[in-house]
Amino acid sequence: MATLKASSLLLKSSISSNSKKRGSRIRAMIQTPNRVSSISLPGLEEMELHKSTEKKLNPTNVETIKRNEGNYGPNPTVMMKLHAILEVVADRVEMHKNIGDQRNNWNSLLLTSINAITLTAATMAGVAAISGGAPAEAMKISSTAMYVAATGMLSIVNKIQPSQLAEEQRNATRLFKQLQNQIQTIISIGNVTDTDVKEIMGKVLALDKAYPLPLLGAMLDKFPAHVEPAVWWTENGGKQSRGNYQGYDNGWNGELEDEMREIVNIIKRKDKEDYLRLGGKALKLNKFLAISGPVLTGLAAAGSAFVGSPSHGGWAVVLGVVGGALASVVNAVEHGVQVGMVFEMYRSNAGFFKMMEEEIESNLREEGLEKRENGELFEMNVGLQLGRSLSEMRDLAAVAATAAEDIDEFASKLF
Repeated sequence: MATLKASSLLLKSSISSNSKKRGSRIRAMIQTPNRVSSISLPGLEEMELHKSTEKKLNPTNVETIKRNEGNYGPNPTVMMKLHAILEVVADRVEMHKNIGDQRNNWNSLLLTSINAITLTAATMAGVAAISGGAPAEAMKISSTAMYVAATGMLSIVNKIQPSQLAEEQRNATRLFKQLQNQIQTIISIGNVTDTDVKEIMGKVLALDKAYPLPLLGAMLDKFPAHVEPAVWWTENGGKQSRGNYQGYDNGWNGELEDEMREIVNIIKRKDKEDYLRLGGKALKLNKFLAISGPVLTGLAAAGSAFVGSPSHGGWAVVLGVVGGALASVVNAVEHGVQVGMVFEMYRSNAGFFKMMEEEIESNLREEGLEKRENGELFEMNVGLQLGRSLSEMRDLAAVAATAAEDIDEFASKLF
């Protein structure tokens, strides 16, 4: 009996253990599909979607998209061009500065030298008139030679006008520095395009044409028939319009347009015309002095040659001495006061107002407001260039609009 009980217990335990193993296997087999079905495959779905998209696109377009995905900066070629122009502009600044200093030295040295030669010749002519013999003849010949040399030097100096040349180089230096700052600002802001490069290239060439470095064949006419404003900007009005596209009005309204129209009318009638008038007077004075100096030294040379002559002794001494003294005075006024420089300053100021006139009119002619420069920024720039606050400029425009005749006030308060 005991043996039967033990065998029955062993049989039950083996059956129960086998059934547990089979149950666990069955549950495992049943639960495995559930676990597999519960797995999410977003990566696989995206891969399949990317593959289906690439199949629909042209292979060339796919490569273009991949190539442009990381290209968020400016075009490297355009930036290299702009940096190359910046280096050239910096070199122009140094060249014009050095040549301007050189030509200013020309004016000082030639003025001193010619006056010294002229006064020495006049003194020798006077001494020769009161002396006699061989020393008098030597002094007379020396005086004549020095007057002839002074006449030739004066003719050359009055033709090239070193003081005016120096003023041209000073203006060119300032304008090239201004262009250099504009290029640096464009580079710092970024988003440089080929249009910016072309515009800046045009500005550089316009400045080279307006203020040439060489003398022979390219020097500006120092005695023009009519006074014209200096022009150093391109035909599009001095600078490219950079509109603000965030709003359609772009900062412009009817009041601002009327204000700018009145300001440009004042610039035309008062500021630009006044500097052209002053430039004309300076030009006439400079022409008179440039002709008078060589004429006086030439007469003094003829007088010194006849010093001591029995028939022309009195007049020869007067011409030899007084002519040299007057020539030195004329030379001192012309090149010491730098009348040529004053003429160039007036011509340059007239050009500045002409540039402002064209700049304002080019914005007013643009019918698309979004293509204009931002109105608020443009008004501020005009006020700064004229040396006026916004309130002063608006008051001036209001007075000009209500005045029956031309007002006496000028638009600019700087010069």
